[in-house]
Amino acid sequence: MTSKILTPNRQLLNKVPEVTIYFWIVKVLCTTVGESAADFLNVNLNFGLTGVSIVTGVLLVVTLIFQFSANRYIPSRYWLAVALVSVFGTLVTDNLTDSVGLPLEASTLIFGVLLALTFLVWYRTENTLSIHSIFTRRREAFYWLTILFTFALGTATGDLMAEVLGLGYLVTGIIVASLITITALAWRFGLNSVLAFWVIYILTRPLGASIGDFLSQPSSQGGLGLGATVTSLIFVVGILGIVTYLAVTKADVIPSDAAIDRHAATERGGLWQTVAVVALVLIAGGAGYSLRKSSLQADTSDPAAAAQSVPGVSQTGSSTALRSIPGEIQITQLSPLGDLSSFRTITQDTLNLLNGGDQSGATARVDDLEAGWDNAEARLKPKDKAAWTEIDGKIDTVLRALRATSPNPNSEKTALTALLAALG
Repeated sequence: MTSKILTPNRQLLNKVPEVTIYFWIVKVLCTTVGESAADFLNVNLNFGLTGVSIVTGVLLVVTLIFQFSANRYIPSRYWLAVALVSVFGTLVTDNLTDSVGLPLEASTLIFGVLLALTFLVWYRTENTLSIHSIFTRRREAFYWLTILFTFALGTATGDLMAEVLGLGYLVTGIIVASLITITALAWRFGLNSVLAFWVIYILTRPLGASIGDFLSQPSSQGGLGLGATVTSLIFVVGILGIVTYLAVTKADVIPSDAAIDRHAATERGGLWQTVAVVALVLIAGGAGYSLRKSSLQADTSDPAAAAQSVPGVSQTGSSTALRSIPGEIQITQLSPLGDLSSFRTITQDTLNLLNGGDQSGATARVDDLEAGWDNAEARLKPKDKAAWTEIDGKIDTVLRALRATSPNPNSEKTALTALLAALG
């Protein structure tokens, strides 16, 4: 009996849901909740990136053990696994970026290659990539490995567009939604169904992040100002409601082997279409990346040159600027990143609110700092990566201090004072 359970090719009932509108809604909700949960554990509970990765990794392993032990599709187990893979896939990319220092461009290429290799081995082994034929242990293993890489790739691609290329999450979301619509229309007109599914699956990761970012961002940054906690609660309630409905009605259970056979038949022609789509993505993505980077470099001003253009200011190797104050002329030192006065103003406002005993106001004000800094990353980071990284780390410390579940005023003020010095 035990040997049968462990046999990788033992046939089971299909272990994944039918792809319906419910599937895509819950997928996007899980994506958004996954990112919010990672931020909550990292910042609010102050676990740190390593701590969150360990906790999430353990939970994911336990959940997958339960998922693999089932002999059929169980909505609660399946979608819990998806949510945790969403968090873990995001953390993999974040660790490579923040801890290892790997550029998002490299992460995107690495996860793209790993995903392609997974598809290749899966197809050579099973002669299918259809998600409607996940009824052996081996196919299920390929399926979850693919899901992990799609989340990691989606995270890297979305962050690359939003942060490195400076498009912001709202514009990135609009672009991604447009690509999803184009892919869905192409499927209607004959695009291979398996290819269309996996393309959209990858794209829903940055789409979910953009939706969550838009809902949680303060209104001063163009968002709805719901905050990460409220946004997460709304999405969690949505997930629980839909998954409960699916568990009761079984509306997304794949009905029979005949359905699997029909879906398998639609895979024909997928090879040449995949080659064409990948080539198109590489050409369009590469061209768009080059044009955007060139535009950003053209917009990036040299602070030393800007200071030299001010009459009456001499240069001795450091960047300086004139500030006009009634009754005197004051020369101030500029950061290698240029004028950071707007960030210093927000930081000082936050500190003033804390000194006045307004914790909630300070926490709300620091949201402007996070959003503004993220939006300026593409413009500031190319000027001096080391200086940007130093200030970015101090901003992370400020965010953790102010968003902690039990904030410590002394720690908050120390973090803000250190940030003010770095911005000075």
